[in-house]
Amino acid sequence: MSVPVTEQPTPAVSAEPILSLRGIHKSFGAVSVLRGVDFDVRPGRVSALVGDNGAGKSTLIKGIAGIHAFDQGDYFFEGQHVKVHGPKEANNLGIEVVYQDLALCDNLDVVDNMFLGREVGPSVRLDEISMELRARETLDGLSVRTLQSVRTPVASLSGGQRQTVAIARAVLWNSKVVILDEPTAALGVAQTEQVLLLVRRLADRGLGVVLISHNLNDVFEVADDIAVLYLGQLVAQVQADEVTRAQVVELITTGTSGKHGNAPANDQGEI
Repeated sequence: MSVPVTEQPTPAVSAEPILSLRGIHKSFGAVSVLRGVDFDVRPGRVSALVGDNGAGKSTLIKGIAGIHAFDQGDYFFEGQHVKVHGPKEANNLGIEVVYQDLALCDNLDVVDNMFLGREVGPSVRLDEISMELRARETLDGLSVRTLQSVRTPVASLSGGQRQTVAIARAVLWNSKVVILDEPTAALGVAQTEQVLLLVRRLADRGLGVVLISHNLNDVFEVADDIAVLYLGQLVAQVQADEVTRAQVVELITTGTSGKHGNAPANDQGEI
């Protein structure tokens, strides 16, 4: 049985999104993957991005992260029109992505994984003390209590603890938007609850959080907003308390549900 993640009321919608996409298009050869997508991420809120396999979720987040260049459309960050030509530029804006594979090194400990590729200190000798202190401060700031030591090798951690390390690494660098790709996939009930609590804490700290998930129980447990992709179009982005699970399922499978959604004609071939 699911335990509510938070008793706090849903935060009010901010007037200004921290990240805003307008009219985004992306094709790979003859296949049109994204078609005129409008998507907003607001600070202090969890925006769930849902859709069936092939709906375009991965392409959208990879475009936000600078891995794929959008073919057409406008990308705004903190109200400014920006061009993101690579992951480094997205990181410099304050955008971090935690992918499903986590990209952790089993042979390194928690501190070394959190600073992997961004080590502190001269090239000859790392500042291990400063890195350990910052790692502890970040984990404490997220109220993480499941890790006994930041010097524990990642190989010995559970799935939930690994996910915690990957998320903490994402917020270590003064992030403003954190995108989480299926963070509870393959986790047990207790570990899932720990990760969802952490997701909620990110938003409570004022970050804009994008949660990609196929698990609607997780979505409704932590999300403030739900955005639905259907065949490459974002057919709805609504507050979570404005829709039911049945309506979200209908939006995912048909592109429309009552007053929500607008199913596109599939004139480009299936994605």
